[in-house]
Amino acid sequence: MSPYPCRRCRMIVSRREMLRRCAGGFGAVAATALFASDQKAGLAKTHFKPRAKHVIFLYMDGGPSQVDTFDPKPLLARYDGKPFPAKMEPTQFDNNGMTLASPWKFRRHGESGIEISELFPHLAKEADRLAVIRSMTADFSEHTNANYFLHTGIGIQGRPSMGAWFTYGLGSECEDLPGFVVLNGGLIPPGGLDCFGAGFLPASYQGSLFSAQDPPVANVARREPAEELQANQLDLVRRFDRRLSEDGANVDAVESAVANWELAFRMQTAIPDLARLDDETAKTLESYGIGSSFRGTDRFGRLCLLARRLVERGVRFIELTCPNVGHDRWDQHSNLKQGHEANARAVDQPIAALLADLAQRGLLEETLVVWSGEFGRTPFAQGRNGRDHNPFGFSLWMAGGGVRGGTVYGATDEFGYKAIENRVDIHDMHATMLHLVGLDHRRLTFRFGGRDMRLTDVHGKVIEEILQ
Repeated sequence: MSPYPCRRCRMIVSRREMLRRCAGGFGAVAATALFASDQKAGLAKTHFKPRAKHVIFLYMDGGPSQVDTFDPKPLLARYDGKPFPAKMEPTQFDNNGMTLASPWKFRRHGESGIEISELFPHLAKEADRLAVIRSMTADFSEHTNANYFLHTGIGIQGRPSMGAWFTYGLGSECEDLPGFVVLNGGLIPPGGLDCFGAGFLPASYQGSLFSAQDPPVANVARREPAEELQANQLDLVRRFDRRLSEDGANVDAVESAVANWELAFRMQTAIPDLARLDDETAKTLESYGIGSSFRGTDRFGRLCLLARRLVERGVRFIELTCPNVGHDRWDQHSNLKQGHEANARAVDQPIAALLADLAQRGLLEETLVVWSGEFGRTPFAQGRNGRDHNPFGFSLWMAGGGVRGGTVYGATDEFGYKAIENRVDIHDMHATMLHLVGLDHRRLTFRFGGRDMRLTDVHGKVIEEILQ
């Protein structure tokens, strides 16, 4: 056995040990090339022809009330202020009052005649682009678990977010920005950043948090006086990471760290360009509500415009969270009227502008837009003027990206309490979203813990009736 000197630590090692260490290094080099390819082009080709290339998920944190937004129930007015005439399931706070009619009127809109609450006068003009699902259900009635379920398909902490699954399956079209971006309106949902995490997937697929500020990413500008100095620092970090791989460390973890460092370096140029809104027309800015006297509209309008600009740059999955309007998200356990009106005012105009802008630019047909909370709200009061959590039946809508607009699917009972027709769950929503980007939810898997894991677990069916 011939000894060879180890250049790093000057120890005498055997030929076998030298080969083991070199093989690790060669593997890391190969993994780097494969990783870069995966990030840009996806792990494989799509399973079938995609209808959408991008997803914008408009997350309505807290749970909007279905009977006050997209599911009109006239019978509630007849029983308003009277005991609820059906069996009540246990609620989060067990403070159930009388039947509560909606304070807002509904009208039919567009050629499709979809009924939409007067909470959304701007979005109502886009009614023919919407596929409204009125029979959604969730497995949890508490925010944290419901948020994990909505975002990851499992009601516990630590699983990959749907945005991470989409970028894992599809890769990214953009080399200078993350494939999964979370545009933070100011309210991180209950459950925290794990709602946007990569879980057991490589860390490079986790959501990157952007804000409505300029720049949208903190500390994006380099602190070194010259680019060359920063490049030298990154090269040093890269060499340390390579040595870690040679010593048998988790190659995926190391390469994810390397990829994230390198992406951050490239983002220094991409982020200022993304945030530069002076190339947008005054008409565009006004349509999104940017400059509105209502701070929530201005803030969410900036996020919606950034979402369009991210789509233009090839970002795969974009999630928007709600701005703080002083009424605790859409979670109105009291002061329903004031709270829902403030939240709707913040998001209505920007979302309508986003749909119209994407359509005008020819981007809506390749961008799936999804609007949803984690559950709905009860048709009876909590106390006197609020609504408690309701996972038994609520509404969401989808638009663009292969969705058949002007569609209403499913139904709740006459009080808007429980789904009774074409019941849909979160796994079905995920399966449909994946289907629209060309991925079979049953085949998009990742081996972990001795099992092939997937976003939809062992559930899920595609909602064919809302597809073009």
